[in-house]
Amino acid sequence: MSIIAPMWSWQEFVERAGAPDTIPRGSGRHGDSGWAGATWDEALALATNGWTEPVPEVDLAVCALRDGLSDRVAPSLAPVRDVTGSEVDVAAYLSGDPESMIDYEPRRLSSHGRVVTFLIPATYPHTVPHTDVSNRGAALAALCSAIITVEHSVEVWSGYACSIPGSGRYSAVARVISAGEPLDVARLMFAMAHPAMLRRLWFGVWDSAEPSVAERMRSNNYGWGPAGYACAVGDVPCELPGAYVFPHLVADAQWRSRDTALAWCKTTAAALGLAR
Repeated sequence: MSIIAPMWSWQEFVERAGAPDTIPRGSGRHGDSGWAGATWDEALALATNGWTEPVPEVDLAVCALRDGLSDRVAPSLAPVRDVTGSEVDVAAYLSGDPESMIDYEPRRLSSHGRVVTFLIPATYPHTVPHTDVSNRGAALAALCSAIITVEHSVEVWSGYACSIPGSGRYSAVARVISAGEPLDVARLMFAMAHPAMLRRLWFGVWDSAEPSVAERMRSNNYGWGPAGYACAVGDVPCELPGAYVFPHLVADAQWRSRDTALAWCKTTAAALGLAR
């Protein structure tokens, strides 16, 4: 089993991916560009500048999602001062204040400020079409944007999990978006919706690992699934409990179009308790 220490920022992840390889001909730098969806240099540029091409479609999807999300308004009892009430404010009474009594009345108070943490598996079988990767990422970006519009925060982690025969499980995680920072949709789209995130940068992370680990990963096609591809809550640092772990990506009808992907995200919002 091999675990790479968590990468707590996007910059740390990009720097780790771009670190010198410890093995010759690692697939991060030297893999097939058609399969990866970008050259090595193009992948680094996308990591720096974000992937803006599909963003307008995300903006449209946000409107459809936002109206179905709850701002978590809940009933609460609020104190009210008056000349009558159920409790006495002793200090106000002794000072001669006529409104020295306190009562409680129901009010609907917003509980904004929830942090929703997502762990998104970056690994998937080679048979998954680029369009499925893109559709899932676009739906996730729309969901995150909609959550923020109702004044919650999102934290997004990308996770690499796989199994290697005879060697066990390998895992690493990198934080793409931190809670409270402005949502960089172009960065999120590259990290979650572009195949070069996995087939260039994540491969690059493993190519720069300790040589025996890097060689083992490359010689085993960077890991196997399907069970090994599944991320787990325990992959996220213990300081961040309660992450929602997306299932690993497989070729499936739910990702075949943007509409079906968006419908899945609506279901996910309900499962998270965010839907009205």
